[in-house]
Amino acid sequence: MAASNRTPATETSFPKNQIKVLLLENVHASAHAMVADEGFQLHTMSSALGEAELVERISDVHVLGIRSKTHVTERVLAQAKRLLAVGCYCIGTNQVDLKAANRRGVPVFNAPFSNTRSVAELVIAEIVALARQLTDRSHEMHSGRWRKISNASYEIRGKTLGIIGYGHIGTQVGILAESLGMRVLFFDIAPRLPMGNNRPVETLHDLMHSSDFVTLHVPETPQTRNLIGQPEIDSMRRGGYLLNLSRGTVVNIPALKTALEEGYVAGAALDVFPEEPEANTNDFVFELQNCPNVILSPHVGGSTEEAQESIGREVTTALTKFVNTGATAGSVNFPQVDPPQLTDRHRILNVHRNVPGVLSNINRIVSEVQANIESQILATDPNIGYLVMDMNREVSDEVRTKVAELETSLRTRVLY
Repeated sequence: MAASNRTPATETSFPKNQIKVLLLENVHASAHAMVADEGFQLHTMSSALGEAELVERISDVHVLGIRSKTHVTERVLAQAKRLLAVGCYCIGTNQVDLKAANRRGVPVFNAPFSNTRSVAELVIAEIVALARQLTDRSHEMHSGRWRKISNASYEIRGKTLGIIGYGHIGTQVGILAESLGMRVLFFDIAPRLPMGNNRPVETLHDLMHSSDFVTLHVPETPQTRNLIGQPEIDSMRRGGYLLNLSRGTVVNIPALKTALEEGYVAGAALDVFPEEPEANTNDFVFELQNCPNVILSPHVGGSTEEAQESIGREVTTALTKFVNTGATAGSVNFPQVDPPQLTDRHRILNVHRNVPGVLSNINRIVSEVQANIESQILATDPNIGYLVMDMNREVSDEVRTKVAELETSLRTRVLY
């Protein structure tokens, strides 16, 4: 991606107006504005793309932005010859084949922080709604029935909330719940610093047995699939409540349905489902529909104007910083490098297979062309290495060409 080195300082190594950015699934306008301000070529779509459609569109795309419905598979990546990076405008990244992207030198970025508050607030709202059977009363009123009752309706003050997964969202939930007078326990497989008076427990069983409300905030992994099954539900307090705003595969739905029908679990709130439609629909079918005191929402935990605007800024900032400087800080599948802004130098970015001898070969090239290296940063993971070199402008194009020709190189570009 290099032009002639003998260019005015106002020009760049690759014209920004030729960098094609494709944003799918109604990514917030905050991202659109930032992309436009950078001078990139912006293309948008309101819907997700299936694999075959994305394969047709991806060949000339440099930066791809998606949310949760578009899947970036090995087949898609094989056609993405010009793809520099993928941005997931959400928390989850399981819709991207991260290993395949890594092997092809494509970093993937997400938004781990921006919708934290929105999800946490919804959890608290649903805890109150479940404790008061609020959605059932609302449904009855819409059906013309007036049923003013206090039976099985409770305050949440003094009750115990158990949080499974004490990360960004889990800690926010704990802080909000404690401010409302709840006792907060949490369980996580990694050591976590408690916030406020939140208290860790040793085992998942301890948390389930000790909590009036249990809320899940874990990623989708092989270890979390069916994390809450029949044994875990059986270990809950009778009359407890279960909330899942994490991933649809972590709760065994048939086991939960049985516990609801038997009255062992008093209520549940689900914002995520094992299978979710690719687009809005009027024929969604789910086995907990019409169960009493069950709140079902269409994966809207982070769907607030504030969260989407913040996500748009967070992910686009990471993408543009990578395109402009080569920084990969925050990538979920790539060695972490955060180099400074370029100052009167050219920058070589090289992704290569992590095998012995690569750096020696690159340094040999640098020596042969008598390049003056201002800085050199190398970060690796088990599969790839990522090298950032700042050097004098006169020889950068020659270095880039020779480094790119190495058998071990996956992607090489120059910035100035």
